[in-house]
Amino acid sequence: MNENEFRASQAGAQPPTHSHPHYQQPVAAAPVLTPPRPKKKRVAALVTASTLAAAVIGGAGGAAIVGLGDGSQTSAPSSATTVSTSTTANTDVSAVAAKVLPSVVQVNVTTRQGEAIGSGVILSSDGKILSNAHVVSDAVGDVTITLSDGTEYQATVLGSDTTADIAVLQARNASGLTAATLGDSSQLQVGEEVVAVGSPGGLQNTVTTGIVSALDRDLSDISRGEPDTPFGQTANTRNERPSYTAIQTDASINQGNSGGPLVNMNGEVIGINSALYSPSSTSTGSVGIGFAIPIDDAKTIIDQIENT
Repeated sequence: MNENEFRASQAGAQPPTHSHPHYQQPVAAAPVLTPPRPKKKRVAALVTASTLAAAVIGGAGGAAIVGLGDGSQTSAPSSATTVSTSTTANTDVSAVAAKVLPSVVQVNVTTRQGEAIGSGVILSSDGKILSNAHVVSDAVGDVTITLSDGTEYQATVLGSDTTADIAVLQARNASGLTAATLGDSSQLQVGEEVVAVGSPGGLQNTVTTGIVSALDRDLSDISRGEPDTPFGQTANTRNERPSYTAIQTDASINQGNSGGPLVNMNGEVIGINSALYSPSSTSTGSVGIGFAIPIDDAKTIIDQIENT
């Protein structure tokens, strides 16, 4: 070691990197990443409007409650068609709407609390109507059916299945009605485009679009363990609580859509809109998580009701 090297080592200086072919600079230690804190699980409610309480807390995919104790009247149904679409330009939603709208009705139900509004699907030209059981469960007297063109009929409830949330109505003295085309829900695929039709908020002939988000959602699992949710309030016993596997969709479903159709892009009914998943009991609108009863399941209940 020469004198210069000796002095450098005594002063703590490092040899230059080019002075030795195998010398390596020290490698900095990798930063320690702190994992993010898990988000708290948010309690959500699965809601319909099968009771007044459900409608008041309002996150409902069911019948809209209007005129509660104040004598107010329901606004006249509009013959205009409202279309809300988020599909690609290659999807002709207007053609689907034109095919389906004549087969969808608004269901007006007089209850002890006021007037409830839901939706329904025409099954036959002589006025058989498919809807949700929770739409008509509190009916006092006849139900009023309003066609897309504003024509009204009085109807009676032929029968209903509370657990399946299916009801069949019969319009009196009806003829020449446009029956809907019922599809095959077993052929549905996740991601498939769908259209929902109904009377959200009493706005008849409203059309919204989306996709099939999931299949075979067990609604009894979603509402289980949450006694304060409207599904927990719809029945006196657990066995009467609506319990079925549903089609999940992000098509906008709101209060008043219940009983209306969810259709594929061929205009075939593949589900009956029935419920809305709400982040809280105070939520009043769609958050893009709605549910429909598969039409194959509804067909079975329809046959049972008609043959009883």
